[in-house]
Amino acid sequence: MKSRRTFIKETLLGAGAIMTASSFKFAGTTGPDLKVSLAEWSFHRALQAGKMDHLDFPSIAKKEYGISAVEYVNGFFGGKKMEFKEAARNKPYLQELLRRSQDAGVFNHLLMCDDEGPLSSANEKERIESVENHKKWIEAAKVLGCLTVRVNLHGEGTPEERKKASVDSLSRLGEFAAPMKINVVVENHGSVTSDAEWLTSVMKQVNMNNIGTLPDFGNWCLSHPWGTIQEGCKEMYDIYKGVKLLLPYAKGVSAKTYDFDATGEQPMLDYKKLLGIVRESGYKGYIGIEFEGINQPEDEGVRSTQKLLKKYM
Repeated sequence: MKSRRTFIKETLLGAGAIMTASSFKFAGTTGPDLKVSLAEWSFHRALQAGKMDHLDFPSIAKKEYGISAVEYVNGFFGGKKMEFKEAARNKPYLQELLRRSQDAGVFNHLLMCDDEGPLSSANEKERIESVENHKKWIEAAKVLGCLTVRVNLHGEGTPEERKKASVDSLSRLGEFAAPMKINVVVENHGSVTSDAEWLTSVMKQVNMNNIGTLPDFGNWCLSHPWGTIQEGCKEMYDIYKGVKLLLPYAKGVSAKTYDFDATGEQPMLDYKKLLGIVRESGYKGYIGIEFEGINQPEDEGVRSTQKLLKKYM
C-alpha cells in the first residue's frame, strides 16, 4: 500500500471569538451532541483510479450514505483538470464544489491538508515556506464554508526541536485563520505526532482557541511515517490513552477503520471502548468515517463503519 504522501504526489475575528466544533450541539440520529461526517480518504482507491470525481463527493455522501457533512482531502482537488495546488486558488473550481455541496444539502465540515511541507522542521526557512503553502488551503476552506483545516506536524529534528517548530508554525497559522473564523487542527499522523503527550504539550504551548486536535482512532504507530497500525507496527502508542489525551483539544474526531472481521468489528480497534471514551470526554461535534482497509471494497467499508458507529454511539 502506498503511503498517503506518495499517493498524493502522484496523482470565524480574534482567536477568542472562534467557534469550534466542540462548542456546538449538533442534532442528529446518533444523539444530541454527536453527528457523523464522511472523510473523502475513504474512497482514495476509487479517486486514484478515476472511478470517482472529487466534485461528486458531496452528492455521493448524501445520496449513497445519507451523510450530510464531509471532510475533503486537498490532494484530490482538481482531479484530472488541474494540479491540486493550483485548484486551491481556482475560485471557479471552488465555487463549483460549493454549489454542488449546497445543492446536495451537505455541510463542508473539514479540509485535510497534506503535502505542503514540514511544519515541524527545525529549518526555519523550510518551515516558514511550509506555513505560507498552507495558507491557500485556509483561504480555500473559507470559500467552501469549512469550519476546520487539518494539518500535519511532519519534519526533521529531535522531538524538542520539532515541538518548538510546531508551536511557531501553528501560532502563525492560527493568527492567519482567526479573522476567517477557521480552526486549524493537528492529527496524530505518525512518528512523534502519534505521541499524545508530545502533541498535547504543543497544544498547551500554542494556547489558541482556534488551534486543536483531530484524534484519529488508528494512527498510533510511532515507527510509521503516517502512523497507520495495519502494516505491522514495531512501536505503538497506547491507542486508548492517546485518544483520551487528545479529546480535550478536539474539534473533530476521525473514526478510522481498517478491514472488518466476520462479526462486523475491527480486529485492531475496540470501538465500544473508543466511543465510550469519546462520550465520557464530553466531546460534542462530528465523528468522521474514514475507511482505510486494504482488501475490502470501499463502499462496503464505509457502510460497515456506519453500522459500527450506530451500534456503539
